[in-house]
Formats: sequence, structure tokens, C-alpha cells
Amino acid sequence: MSNYPEGTVRALLATDMVTPATRAALQARLDAPAREPQFFEPETYALLQAVAARLIPQSDRAQPIDIVGGIDERLTEGKADGWRYDAMPPDREAYRLGLGGINQAAEALFQQPFVGLPEAQQDAVLEAVAAGTAPGANWQQLPIARFFEEMLAELTENYYAHPLAQEEIGYVGMADVPGWPHIQPGQLEAREPEEVK
Repeated sequence: MSNYPEGTVRALLATDMVTPATRAALQARLDAPAREPQFFEPETYALLQAVAARLIPQSDRAQPIDIVGGIDERLTEGKADGWRYDAMPPDREAYRLGLGGINQAAEALFQQPFVGLPEAQQDAVLEAVAAGTAPGANWQQLPIARFFEEMLAELTENYYAHPLAQEEIGYVGMADVPGWPHIQPGQLEAREPEEVK
């Protein structure tokens, strides 16, 4: 995997290669304060944070990217992406049942709530959820595999929507002002940093 040196995104946002609208959106993501839950109860929010930390570990970051706050905000506002699987309830209900199901599985497998488990046991619970074998009454009301798929997709989308995650994978698509004259493989534009190896 190639990535750009730390600070590349902030340096790029300071140039005229980024449109004002893109700059404002990405700067808002960089400057976003820690979010207090509005939709989720604090215990449920902490559960979702613990789940997210196991699915998308960020131990290499001094300050992890908040990938849970966007879910809470979306559910607070009642927003959706305009479709859902016919077997799935509306998103608010799906998250309520799914996160409750994760806790039920943790209790059944290890006699503790998910957030109290060591990482290896948290991983075992999530592996059972992903495999569709996790115990719990909530899974009778919610398709376990679909919930896991949808939750993982949303967490991943939230992570890679953040400029620092984009920097990490070498994405500079935010430089959206027209004018990329080099079109051959291996040719860098003057505004592109050298790859970190």
C-alpha cells in the first residue's frame, strides 16, 4: 500500500488545487470536535465505539478518526440512503436490535457485556455475528448477516470519508480543480508528493 507523508492533505487543502466547496467539507471533517451521542444512549454509543474499534482498529493513531459519530448524527436526523433490504427494518430499529444482539451474544458466549470483554473475546463475538452464528433473541427479528454487512459498510464509509484516512491510502482526489496534464502511469503532477516507502 502506498501512502503520502503525514501532512499532505493539510498542505494540499492550502493550495489552489482544491475547490472552495471541497476545502470547506474536508476542513470540517479535520476540525470536527468529539461528538456527544444524541440518538444512542451513552451505553449503546460506547458499545458501537467498541465494535468499531475492533472492526477498524486505529491503534496507530494518537487521535482515532471518529467513525461512530456520523452514524449517531444520521440516525438522529432520520436520514437514510434511500433503500434497504426488504428483510431489514428501518435503520434506527436495525441498529437498536443489532447492537442489542451483539451484547446478547457476548453475554451468551462470555457472560459479560461486549464492552467488558478482552479484545480476543470481542473479536470472537464479532466473528460469530459476521458468520451468522451468534446467539441472541434479537437475531430472530433481524437478519444477522445483513445487519453486520450494513454496519461494517457504514463504518468503512465513514472512515474513508475522512481526509486523514484518504491520505493514508494515497488518495488525493480532493485536488478537484481541473488541470491534470500528466496522464501516463508513473508521472506525478507537481502538486503530488512522492510516495512513502
